[in-house]
Amino acid sequence: MTPAARLQTAIEILDAIAAAAREGGAPADTIFAGAMRARRYAGSKDRRAIRSHVYDAIRLVRSAPPSGRAAMLALADRDPALAALFDGSPYGPAPVASDEARAETGLASPALIDLFDPLIGADETEAMLARAPLDLRTNRPAGTRDDLAALFPEGQAIAGAPDGWRLPPETAAVQNPAYAEGRFEVQDAASQYASSALDAAPDMAIVDLCAGGGGKTLAIASLTADRADILACDVNRARLRQLPPRAERASATRIATRLLDPGKEAAMLADWQGRATRVFIDAPCSGSGTWRRSPELRWRLTPARLDRHVADQARLVDIGADLVAPGGKLLYAVCSIIAREGRAQVDEFLNRHPGWTADDDMLPAGIGRAAGRGFLLTPARDGCDGFFLARLTAPC
Repeated sequence: MTPAARLQTAIEILDAIAAAAREGGAPADTIFAGAMRARRYAGSKDRRAIRSHVYDAIRLVRSAPPSGRAAMLALADRDPALAALFDGSPYGPAPVASDEARAETGLASPALIDLFDPLIGADETEAMLARAPLDLRTNRPAGTRDDLAALFPEGQAIAGAPDGWRLPPETAAVQNPAYAEGRFEVQDAASQYASSALDAAPDMAIVDLCAGGGGKTLAIASLTADRADILACDVNRARLRQLPPRAERASATRIATRLLDPGKEAAMLADWQGRATRVFIDAPCSGSGTWRRSPELRWRLTPARLDRHVADQARLVDIGADLVAPGGKLLYAVCSIIAREGRAQVDEFLNRHPGWTADDDMLPAGIGRAAGRGFLLTPARDGCDGFFLARLTAPC
């Protein structure tokens, strides 16, 4: 493909991504992969160049653009070499008209930025869209962080995460045979901090209420040396189905899974009511803390979607509270930097549940900042995805 043809392909893919963002369709990575399957003539260099154009434009443009071309023109305004490709050549984009509109650029719309936790300053915005590193977590039964250092000497230790090892972005770590052997997992430092903050230990009874594919479930199993009983639950069959083979690869033998029906979670967990020593709730959220990895999430968030997330979070944390044994703990986590999903959610929970308290010592020294009665992690200050965490203790 010519450089101009690559650019036109990127514009067409951006059109599809923007439409999916407005309509709640497939994520950008899925759309990109499908577009490349439909263009099998594109070689590896073509794919890399097209992907770079697409994601550079997504990171630059603050909300779903009116067209892929408007997004790419905004990018071309900053890159003369890119602007020169709007030359009308075969399979390339048409020349730029003098009055063509550009998509609006920036981190996010002012209305969305106003929703951020008040701790977040203007000096942090650039890090929210920077390319994220690749973080690994040692599977304790299979080795130590020193083993990761030997496997990937180009990396470095992650502060406050004793099992964590950080590599440059897009390192092909999972192609190393050690991954298939269950010696490590790919997991951002924020998720490692959250799993550790649960304060789980051997012989505990633990519920992971929103387990998804099981990344944090496996981290908890590793931290407890596979000596705690863990029930991993989710309402998404496809995601939960990923956990058993992952657990087998990691030699995690005491994880059970349970598929829940949306709206019927409490009834389907009646046998666990008041039994759990620890409950982990990584609740569905805006994903605003993960814009480094999925920048198009900025294009998807609407007031209605945020309202649904907040309502779901409140419902799930109440369900989780009913599972906790007297004196047990609940860890509430969201990969969000929005105050309504973080500190406000915890304040409202404590108002609804007299006798519960929020722990004030749950993260390694120097990690996170107190945000209300929880803690906020951000890319700029903590080098990880944006997360809000709160550990809540049930009355005895």
